[in-house]
Amino acid sequence: MEDNNLLLLTGVVAISAAMLVWFVIDVGTTTLARYRASFTERTSFQAREFFLFIDPRKLFVFNLALMVLGALALWLLTGSAVLAIPAFFALAWVPRMLYAWMRKRRLQQFESQLPDALMMLSGGMRAGVGLNAAISQLVRESQPPLSQEFSLMLREQRLGVTVEQSLGNLNRRVPTQTTTLVVSALRIASETGGSLAETLERTAHTIRSRLQMEGKIGALTAQGKLQAWVVGLLPMVLMFILNRMEPEAMSMLWNTRMGWGVLAVIAFLEVMGVYVIRKIIAIDV
Repeated sequence: MEDNNLLLLTGVVAISAAMLVWFVIDVGTTTLARYRASFTERTSFQAREFFLFIDPRKLFVFNLALMVLGALALWLLTGSAVLAIPAFFALAWVPRMLYAWMRKRRLQQFESQLPDALMMLSGGMRAGVGLNAAISQLVRESQPPLSQEFSLMLREQRLGVTVEQSLGNLNRRVPTQTTTLVVSALRIASETGGSLAETLERTAHTIRSRLQMEGKIGALTAQGKLQAWVVGLLPMVLMFILNRMEPEAMSMLWNTRMGWGVLAVIAFLEVMGVYVIRKIIAIDV
């Protein structure tokens, strides 16, 4: 009788375990498929924004490999799966952060190219060249990303898009205050019939003065930015050094609930400290 009960209990446990494994595999497969679809769609749009034509499926495989290898490396260094599992999911945000950084750099580079580009357009207009011809000359002589954006604007006009609509599309692709100022000046000059060359020249001087002011502010706040990086990285470096020097003492931090709670508090304070410092030094011109 007891043997029958034991066999029945073993069968129930085996069936329950099999159902649990099937459920985990099904949920994991569905979640991975959704993440892959979302990742490839978002990456495809972001790559086109940078005028890069890369297969997003290859980028997804690269990102997945980065997540697995990063989590595995952290597990080998610390011996703690509690840190490796959050690191695996945290590495999924690396493409977003990389895209945000690259997009910010691209917008800054576009803004820095605008004053000289506007002066070139103004010189062409004063020489009697039309706006489209001046933009074509600008595209041939300038560097990306400005040449890419203005080349796309010319292509839109060749397909029948009006100047007003192409300027609006440019403002949506490069959503900065400087681009808005340039687009507004061009629209006002075209609607009121004013001197477009003079308007472009005044706009170029205004943008150059604004960029100089932003450069001065960036130089003055560079120390605060460096302080944010030092404050954020110093505890991590100290934990790594102490883990090498005193692995037995540090094992309580990696393998106990109290240690996990301390790590959670440290991570929260780290994020809040860096966030507050970044907010203090973020000065809008």
